[in-house]
Amino acid sequence: MPKVVSIRFQEAGKSYHFDPGNLKLHLGDAVIVETESGPDIGYVSEEVFDIPAERLVKPLKPVVRHVDAHDLAEHEAKKVREKEAFDICMEKITSRELDMNLINAEYSFDGKKVTFFFTADGRVDFRELVKDLAAIFRVRIELRQIGARDQARMVGGLGLCGRELCCCTFLEGFVPVSIRMAKEQGLSMNPTKISGACGRLMCCLKYEQDAYEDAHARLPKQGDVVSTVQGNGVVVSVDILRERVAVRLEREDIADLEIIPAEEVEVLMRKGKKFVPNAEHRQKQSCSGNCCLNNIAKDDAQDEEFDEN
Repeated sequence: MPKVVSIRFQEAGKSYHFDPGNLKLHLGDAVIVETESGPDIGYVSEEVFDIPAERLVKPLKPVVRHVDAHDLAEHEAKKVREKEAFDICMEKITSRELDMNLINAEYSFDGKKVTFFFTADGRVDFRELVKDLAAIFRVRIELRQIGARDQARMVGGLGLCGRELCCCTFLEGFVPVSIRMAKEQGLSMNPTKISGACGRLMCCLKYEQDAYEDAHARLPKQGDVVSTVQGNGVVVSVDILRERVAVRLEREDIADLEIIPAEEVEVLMRKGKKFVPNAEHRQKQSCSGNCCLNNIAKDDAQDEEFDEN
């Protein structure tokens, strides 16, 4: 199998495979690699390993060499030029009254191209702006519109947890996140509490989603009729993390709320479904349990309406 090394061009972001050649590379090493846009500085995110040929993305670009003192000096000088380019571009955007928000400016390692990243609500006609910038820098100019998540990754910041944003520290890519995840995890539907610095749903909603989906599949749901050692009752609430359920029992016409481990209850009837007891359940049912079932049972039309709600 061919050998490859994973290279990342930013502290957080996607890693790409390169041909290590005969170089001895270690995690975190700064190297010069050959890309489609020319040479660039990258950092080893995963040391040399074997990869099946069918997973290899061809053509595989080579790692040229380790960086030296001259490369590091050029890299620092490039950062100064990027700051100057950013300020100049901001002036031109203001003078032309363009509705765009400039985020960052990046020079290529060889200095032959400068890329400006911006956000905007819609499409922006920046053709005249490109001409202005090309006349000043006399290199290839590229303007790239990015989304709110990419903006947060470039700018950085702190999340609601008090830690540095995941997207600018370790995330390799953005994963789909939906409001359904927040509902299944019992989080507040207040947008300010489930949104990140980018204004979109927090990426960390995905981290524990598989565990919540597994718990929802195993545990009783709110409204289910269940059997317990104290008698039959209806599930009032479910504590997903502790895997406990609050069951309202009926004891001599008095409602009694009990907190019971989920493993100690048995579901008799799902919410909105009719219950047809078997012989075993008939033996288990007490008077209070039968009253509970009779109070919950509905006809087919009512069941369908209950499910839709």
